[in-house]
Amino acid sequence: MTGSARKFRLLDLFCCAGGAGVGYHRAGFEVVGVDIAPQPNYPFRFIQADALALDREFIASFDAVHASPPCQSYSDLAKRNRNAGEWPRLIEPVREVLIESGLPYVIENVDGAPLRNPIVLCGTMFPGLRVLRHRLFEANFLLLARSHGKHPKVHTFDKRKSHFGKTDDMRDFVQVTGGGNCTIAAARDAMAIDWMTKNELNEAIPPAYTQWIGDQLIAYLSKAEHANDRSHKLSPM
Repeated sequence: MTGSARKFRLLDLFCCAGGAGVGYHRAGFEVVGVDIAPQPNYPFRFIQADALALDREFIASFDAVHASPPCQSYSDLAKRNRNAGEWPRLIEPVREVLIESGLPYVIENVDGAPLRNPIVLCGTMFPGLRVLRHRLFEANFLLLARSHGKHPKVHTFDKRKSHFGKTDDMRDFVQVTGGGNCTIAAARDAMAIDWMTKNELNEAIPPAYTQWIGDQLIAYLSKAEHANDRSHKLSPM
């Protein structure tokens, strides 16, 4: 693990089935997930609880926090249906908790969510992914994005589209949503997630996104830890 003799611990809030958590794990974190609903497919230690009601000392026992509050209120679908007010808007209260913790944090959500100076990640940025899933990431430390590739045409069942019948859902980009346009095997392959149900895939982010962020977060934590150790060594007795 880069620059540290110990394994950093990350709290994964609103964890769902663990798309984000697996990415952080691959980056080198010990991950603990929290969600208000049962998550039987979450691959790490899981705590069923309200993220906003967690004990502050418990949060402080971690080195960093990731939060993926429900996105429905901010989604394009809610805007089209004009029912955004029917869903909770949790980004602001979650941000308050994370700022209060004093820990490095990341908040993830959809395009249109009220995040502060977020970077955007897309499946075109990661070799091997085949899904156009834009997600925003806010952080209280420097976070770098990747070059955004051109969006290809995705596999389709719509006979009216010119590329109908010319794509393969196990080879080309696909749509992984509630409607969807591919098999669950293709959706899992496109997102590099092999443990989720189709409904869980619809809500997930590819682990590649948070592995990219996790690598940067570990570098940040390692540098801060090294600076703190050096400061202690230089302090007079």
